[in-house]
Amino acid sequence: MEHPIPRTVEEVFSDFKGRRAGLIKALSSDVQKFYQQCDPDKENLCLYGFPNETWEVNLPVEEVPPELPEPALGINFARDGMQEKDWLSLVAVHSDSWLLAVAFYFGARFGFGKNERKRLFQMINDLPTIFEVVTGSAKQPKDQSAAHNNGSKSKSSGKARQSGSQAKGVKMSPPPKEEDESGEEDEEDDEQGATCGACGDNYANDEFWICCDVCERWFHGNCVKITPAKAEHIKQYKCPSCSNKKARV
Repeated sequence: MEHPIPRTVEEVFSDFKGRRAGLIKALSSDVQKFYQQCDPDKENLCLYGFPNETWEVNLPVEEVPPELPEPALGINFARDGMQEKDWLSLVAVHSDSWLLAVAFYFGARFGFGKNERKRLFQMINDLPTIFEVVTGSAKQPKDQSAAHNNGSKSKSSGKARQSGSQAKGVKMSPPPKEEDESGEEDEEDDEQGATCGACGDNYANDEFWICCDVCERWFHGNCVKITPAKAEHIKQYKCPSCSNKKARV
Protein backbone atom coordinates (compact mmCIF):
# COMPACT_ATOMS: atom_id res chain seq x y z
CA MET A 1 0.00 0.00 0.00
CA GLU A 2 1.29 3.41 -0.96
CA HIS A 3 1.35 6.04 1.75
CA PRO A 4 1.68 9.80 1.16
CA ILE A 5 5.18 11.12 1.77
CA PRO A 6 5.25 13.52 4.74
CA ARG A 7 6.95 16.84 3.98
CA THR A 8 6.23 19.10 6.98
CA VAL A 9 6.99 18.69 10.68
CA GLU A 10 3.32 18.03 11.41
CA GLU A 11 3.07 15.47 8.61
CA VAL A 12 6.23 13.67 9.72
CA PHE A 13 4.92 13.58 13.30
CA SER A 14 1.59 12.20 12.08
CA ASP A 15 3.48 9.53 10.14
CA PHE A 16 5.50 8.76 13.29
CA LYS A 17 2.36 8.41 15.43
CA GLY A 18 0.68 6.09 12.94
CA ARG A 19 3.69 3.79 12.67
CA ARG A 20 4.14 3.86 16.45
CA ALA A 21 0.49 2.89 17.03
CA GLY A 22 0.84 -0.05 14.65
CA LEU A 23 3.99 -1.29 16.38
CA ILE A 24 2.39 -0.98 19.80
CA LYS A 25 -0.51 -3.11 18.58
CA ALA A 26 1.91 -5.79 17.41
CA LEU A 27 3.62 -5.87 20.80
CA SER A 28 0.49 -5.65 22.96
CA SER A 29 -3.05 -6.37 21.75
CA ASP A 30 -1.84 -8.43 18.74
CA VAL A 31 1.10 -9.97 20.55
CA GLN A 32 0.07 -13.61 20.08
CA LYS A 33 -0.35 -13.14 16.35
CA PHE A 34 2.99 -11.31 16.21
CA TYR A 35 4.72 -14.04 18.23
CA GLN A 36 3.45 -16.77 15.91
CA GLN A 37 4.58 -14.91 12.78
CA CYS A 38 8.14 -14.57 14.11
CA ASP A 39 9.05 -18.20 13.43
CA PRO A 40 12.78 -18.72 14.09
CA ASP A 41 12.85 -21.30 11.28
CA LYS A 42 12.04 -18.62 8.72
CA GLU A 43 14.53 -16.25 7.12
CA ASN A 44 15.50 -12.88 8.58
CA LEU A 45 12.28 -11.07 9.46
CA CYS A 46 11.54 -7.44 10.30
CA LEU A 47 8.65 -5.74 12.10
CA TYR A 48 7.21 -2.86 10.10
CA GLY A 49 4.80 -0.21 11.32
CA PHE A 50 2.73 1.80 8.84
CA PRO A 51 1.21 5.31 8.97
CA ASN A 52 -2.31 3.85 8.96
CA GLU A 53 -1.63 2.24 12.38
CA THR A 54 -1.12 -1.28 11.03
CA TRP A 55 1.88 -3.58 11.33
CA GLU A 56 3.50 -6.38 9.36
CA VAL A 57 6.19 -9.00 9.86
CA ASN A 58 8.01 -9.52 6.60
CA LEU A 59 11.35 -10.03 4.90
CA PRO A 60 13.45 -6.91 4.40
CA VAL A 61 12.97 -5.02 1.16
CA GLU A 62 15.20 -6.12 -1.69
CA GLU A 63 15.91 -2.59 -2.86
CA VAL A 64 19.46 -1.46 -2.01
CA PRO A 65 19.72 1.12 -0.63
CA PRO A 66 16.14 0.99 0.68
CA GLU A 67 13.78 3.90 0.15
CA LEU A 68 13.37 4.23 3.94
CA PRO A 69 15.60 3.09 6.82
CA GLU A 70 14.96 -0.57 7.59
CA PRO A 71 13.87 -2.02 10.97
CA ALA A 72 16.08 -4.41 12.93
CA LEU A 73 16.75 -7.56 10.92
CA GLY A 74 16.25 -11.10 12.23
CA ILE A 75 14.02 -10.41 15.23
CA ASN A 76 12.59 -13.93 14.84
CA PHE A 77 15.93 -15.62 15.53
CA ALA A 78 16.03 -14.38 19.14
CA ARG A 79 12.42 -15.31 19.94
CA ASP A 80 13.01 -18.73 21.50
CA GLY A 81 16.36 -17.85 23.04
CA MET A 82 14.98 -15.64 25.82
CA GLN A 83 11.87 -15.07 27.90
CA GLU A 84 8.97 -13.67 25.91
CA LYS A 85 8.80 -10.40 27.87
CA ASP A 86 12.53 -9.82 27.35
CA TRP A 87 12.23 -10.56 23.65
CA LEU A 88 9.30 -8.16 23.29
CA SER A 89 11.26 -5.49 25.17
CA LEU A 90 14.19 -5.99 22.80
CA VAL A 91 11.94 -5.64 19.75
CA ALA A 92 10.38 -2.54 21.33
CA VAL A 93 13.77 -0.85 21.77
CA HIS A 94 14.71 -1.55 18.16
CA SER A 95 11.30 -0.32 17.03
CA ASP A 96 11.82 2.99 18.89
CA SER A 97 15.17 3.41 17.15
CA TRP A 98 13.63 2.66 13.78
CA LEU A 99 10.82 5.19 14.26
CA LEU A 100 13.34 7.94 15.02
CA ALA A 101 15.43 6.94 12.02
CA VAL A 102 12.42 7.16 9.69
CA ALA A 103 11.25 10.50 11.11
CA PHE A 104 14.62 12.15 10.80
CA TYR A 105 15.19 10.61 7.39
CA PHE A 106 12.16 12.59 6.22
CA GLY A 107 13.53 15.63 8.03
CA ALA A 108 16.85 15.37 6.22
CA ARG A 109 15.24 14.58 2.87
CA PHE A 110 13.05 17.67 2.96
CA GLY A 111 15.61 20.01 4.44
CA PHE A 112 14.33 20.56 7.97
CA GLY A 113 16.32 23.27 9.69
CA LYS A 114 17.55 23.29 13.28
CA ASN A 115 14.31 24.68 14.70
CA GLU A 116 12.16 22.25 12.70
CA ARG A 117 14.24 19.28 13.85
CA LYS A 118 14.06 20.46 17.43
CA ARG A 119 10.30 20.91 17.23
CA LEU A 120 9.88 17.46 15.68
CA PHE A 121 11.95 15.82 18.42
CA GLN A 122 10.04 17.65 21.15
CA MET A 123 6.73 16.45 19.70
CA ILE A 124 8.07 12.89 19.53
CA ASN A 125 9.56 13.11 23.01
CA ASP A 126 6.18 14.05 24.50
CA LEU A 127 4.98 10.52 23.70
CA PRO A 128 6.01 7.48 25.74
CA THR A 129 8.41 5.23 23.88
CA ILE A 130 7.23 1.85 22.65
CA PHE A 131 9.59 0.30 25.19
CA GLU A 132 7.92 2.24 28.00
CA VAL A 133 4.47 1.18 26.82
CA VAL A 134 5.40 -2.48 26.40
CA THR A 135 7.19 -2.75 29.75
CA GLY A 136 4.49 -0.81 31.59
CA SER A 137 6.81 1.98 32.71
CA ALA A 138 4.92 4.68 30.80
CA LYS A 139 2.62 6.96 32.76
CA GLN A 140 -0.95 7.53 31.62
CA PRO A 141 -1.84 11.17 30.86
CA LYS A 142 -3.96 11.52 34.02
CA ASP A 143 -0.92 10.58 36.09
CA GLN A 144 1.47 13.07 34.52
CA SER A 145 1.12 15.52 37.39
CA ALA A 146 2.06 12.80 39.85
CA ALA A 147 5.01 11.89 37.69
CA HIS A 148 6.25 15.47 37.96
CA ASN A 149 5.83 15.38 41.72
CA ASN A 150 7.91 12.27 42.31
CA GLY A 151 10.33 13.09 39.50
CA SER A 152 10.97 9.43 38.81
CA LYS A 153 8.85 8.07 35.97
CA SER A 154 8.24 11.12 33.82
CA LYS A 155 9.45 10.47 30.30
CA SER A 156 10.79 14.00 30.10
CA SER A 157 13.23 13.22 32.90
CA GLY A 158 16.68 12.65 31.60
CA LYS A 159 19.92 10.81 31.94
CA ALA A 160 22.78 11.57 34.27
CA ARG A 161 25.26 13.94 32.68
CA GLN A 162 29.02 13.64 32.21
CA SER A 163 29.02 9.96 31.44
CA GLY A 164 32.68 9.07 31.46
CA SER A 165 32.78 5.47 30.25
CA GLN A 166 29.19 4.61 31.13
CA ALA A 167 26.70 4.09 28.33
CA LYS A 168 24.17 6.87 27.66
CA GLY A 169 25.83 9.14 30.22
CA VAL A 170 24.65 7.16 33.23
CA LYS A 171 27.18 7.70 35.98
CA MET A 172 27.71 5.10 38.65
CA SER A 173 29.53 7.29 41.16
CA PRO A 174 29.33 10.88 42.39
CA PRO A 175 31.41 13.56 40.63
CA PRO A 176 33.97 14.93 43.15
CA LYS A 177 36.91 12.61 42.47
CA GLU A 178 36.36 12.69 38.70
CA GLU A 179 36.36 16.47 38.42
CA ASP A 180 39.60 17.39 40.18
CA GLU A 181 40.47 19.78 37.32
CA SER A 182 37.19 21.69 37.48
CA GLY A 183 38.60 24.29 39.86
CA GLU A 184 36.10 26.12 42.00
CA GLU A 185 33.35 23.61 41.21
CA ASP A 186 35.10 20.95 43.31
CA GLU A 187 33.97 22.29 46.66
CA GLU A 188 30.34 22.50 45.59
CA ASP A 189 30.42 19.02 44.06
CA ASP A 190 32.09 17.62 47.18
CA GLU A 191 29.20 18.86 49.28
CA GLN A 192 26.43 17.84 46.88
CA GLY A 193 27.89 14.68 45.39
CA ALA A 194 29.16 12.89 48.49
CA THR A 195 25.68 12.23 49.91
CA CYS A 196 22.32 11.39 48.41
CA GLY A 197 20.09 14.44 47.94
CA ALA A 198 17.07 12.39 49.00
CA CYS A 199 18.11 10.26 51.98
CA GLY A 200 21.40 11.90 52.97
CA ASP A 201 23.36 8.63 53.05
CA ASN A 202 26.88 8.39 51.67
CA TYR A 203 27.83 6.85 48.35
CA ALA A 204 28.80 3.17 48.17
CA ASN A 205 30.70 1.60 45.28
CA ASP A 206 28.07 -1.04 44.57
CA GLU A 207 25.17 1.43 44.30
CA PHE A 208 23.71 3.10 41.22
CA TRP A 209 23.56 6.89 41.39
CA ILE A 210 22.12 9.51 39.02
CA CYS A 211 22.77 13.25 38.81
CA CYS A 212 20.07 15.91 38.38
CA ASP A 213 20.82 18.01 35.30
CA VAL A 214 19.26 21.08 36.93
CA CYS A 215 20.61 21.31 40.48
CA GLU A 216 23.51 18.84 39.89
CA ARG A 217 22.81 16.96 43.10
CA TRP A 218 23.34 13.19 43.17
CA PHE A 219 20.78 10.60 44.23
CA HIS A 220 20.60 6.88 44.91
CA GLY A 221 18.72 5.30 42.03
CA ASN A 222 16.50 3.53 44.58
CA CYS A 223 15.60 6.80 46.29
CA VAL A 224 14.28 8.40 43.09
CA LYS A 225 13.03 5.12 41.57
CA ILE A 226 15.43 5.17 38.62
CA THR A 227 17.11 1.92 37.54
CA PRO A 228 20.18 1.67 35.27
CA ALA A 229 17.92 0.21 32.57
CA LYS A 230 15.47 3.11 32.82
CA ALA A 231 18.33 5.63 32.82
CA GLU A 232 19.40 4.30 29.41
CA HIS A 233 16.30 5.94 27.93
CA ILE A 234 16.41 9.21 29.87
CA LYS A 235 17.41 12.39 28.01
CA GLN A 236 17.61 14.89 30.85
CA TYR A 237 17.04 13.88 34.45
CA LYS A 238 15.30 16.24 36.88
CA CYS A 239 15.14 15.29 40.54
CA PRO A 240 11.81 15.40 42.45
CA SER A 241 12.56 18.85 43.86
CA CYS A 242 13.37 20.39 40.47
CA SER A 243 10.35 18.69 38.89
CA ASN A 244 8.10 20.20 41.54
CA LYS A 245 9.52 23.65 40.87
CA LYS A 246 8.70 23.28 37.18
CA ALA A 247 5.18 22.09 37.99
CA ARG A 248 4.52 25.16 40.16
CA VAL A 249 5.66 27.49 37.39
